[in-house]
Amino acid sequence: MEETICITREEGVAVITLNRPQVYNAFNNQMSQELLKALRDVARDSGVRCVVLTGAGKAFCSGQDLGDRSDPNIENFSLGDSVRGRYNPLIRAIVEMEKPVLGAVNGVAAGAGCSLALACDLRIVSDRARFIEAFVRVGLAPDSGSSYFLPKLVGLGRAMELAITGREVSAQEAVQIGLANRLVPHERFWEETLAWARQLAEGPTRAIGLIKRALYKGADAALKEVLEYEAYMQELAGRTRDFREGVSAFMEKRRPRFQGE
Repeated sequence: MEETICITREEGVAVITLNRPQVYNAFNNQMSQELLKALRDVARDSGVRCVVLTGAGKAFCSGQDLGDRSDPNIENFSLGDSVRGRYNPLIRAIVEMEKPVLGAVNGVAAGAGCSLALACDLRIVSDRARFIEAFVRVGLAPDSGSSYFLPKLVGLGRAMELAITGREVSAQEAVQIGLANRLVPHERFWEETLAWARQLAEGPTRAIGLIKRALYKGADAALKEVLEYEAYMQELAGRTRDFREGVSAFMEKRRPRFQGE
C-alpha cells in the first residue's frame, strides 16, 4: 500500500500528492520510490491526459529529509549515487512523460523539491508558495535538474544569484522572473489548479507530448538539427486523430473535441 504518495484520477486528470506533511513532504527513500512508480503508472494510463503534482499540508516539498535513516546502506552513503538512483529518474519521468505535468506549488519548494517543481511543464503557485535553491545552505551544489532548468527559466545571471545565495523567492517574484506561470490566492488555489488541469486534459495530448520533445530538443541543439526535428515531429502530429479533428473543427467553425489520440 502506498503511504507517502496519494493518487486520484478524475476527468482525465491524475493528481499525485506528496504525503509526508509532518516533515513538509521531504524525500525519504520510500517516497522517492513511490513517486517514481506513480509517475510511471500515470504515464502508461491512457485515461490520464494531464498530471498534477502537489504536496499535502503546508508545503510542496522541502527537499531531502536530512534526518532520514531508513536507507539500509546509510553507513556507506554516496550523495552521487543517491542523486543518480533516487532523483534523476524522477526528473526524467516528468520530462519524458508525453502528457502535460502541472506543478501545483502550494507552499515551500526547497532543494530537490524546488528542482521537482522546476521540472514540471507548468507551475501554478499559491500566494503562500516559496522557492528556495537551498543546496548552498548545507554546503552542496544544485542537483535533481536545478542547474538545467533554473538558468533556462530565469537566465544565467539570476540563476547564479539564486543558487549561490540560497535566498527565498516569494510566489509573486517567482511569477515575475519566470519561475512560475500563474499566481492565485491560496483560498482559490485548488479550484484554479483543477480548472487549469481539466483544460489541459481536454487538449490534443499527443501533440502536447510532441511539443515537449521538440522544445527540449530545441533548447540544446543546433538550428539545422532543430529544423529537421521539427519536421519529424510535425510528421508524427499530422498522423493523429486530434490533428484531423482540429482541422475539421476549424473548417466547421466550432470548438475541437480532442480525444488525445
